[in-house]
Amino acid sequence: MSQGNFAQFKLVLLGESAVGKSSIVHRFVKNTFDDMRESTIGAAFLTQSITLPESKTTIKFEIWDTAGQERYKSLAPMYYRNANAALCVYDITSKASLIKAQDWIKELKKQAPEGIVISLVGNKSDLTENREVEEGEVDEYIRQMTEDGSVIITSECSAKTGDGVLDIFNKIGRALPVEEAVGGNRSRQAGRRPGGVDLGRTNRQQTQSSSCC
Repeated sequence: MSQGNFAQFKLVLLGESAVGKSSIVHRFVKNTFDDMRESTIGAAFLTQSITLPESKTTIKFEIWDTAGQERYKSLAPMYYRNANAALCVYDITSKASLIKAQDWIKELKKQAPEGIVISLVGNKSDLTENREVEEGEVDEYIRQMTEDGSVIITSECSAKTGDGVLDIFNKIGRALPVEEAVGGNRSRQAGRRPGGVDLGRTNRQQTQSSSCC
């Protein structure tokens, strides 16, 4: 691919409340961390770009950070519908949060678009002394999922220190169909309407209208 390629993808974060989804996003987008961050209501929308040196492609992520509270669960399909990638986040100090993240993966496999890139992310790696989720346990889960053909990217990170956060999005970027998206951009520039996901203003307006302030 030539220099200056550009691709845009929709990414959604799912997981139990307080696992640090918003903290991961803000570390990635703004390189900041706030210990007193309030829980997300409905969903928050942010964007950030990365560049993959090997393909000389800039990837723009349209990020939907969903609320983890149970009362917002019914809204989740609105956000992962047409998503290209999903981060299912758990807290390494809470085994219950891993179970919840695994439940989200099950739902995505049934309801999300075919080919969605799924990443299982363990946050709060800076609290390893309080760890409840062992890496071997996650490895065994991934091994079982691989047997049915699933491909799930696994990572641990600390939104607090920033360790491992950028690596997560780089791994996702490399797993996405970048060449296909770049080809779609070229078709659009040539005046042809490409197939695939509509990431336009209408979708954003619909999802934003369902969220509280």
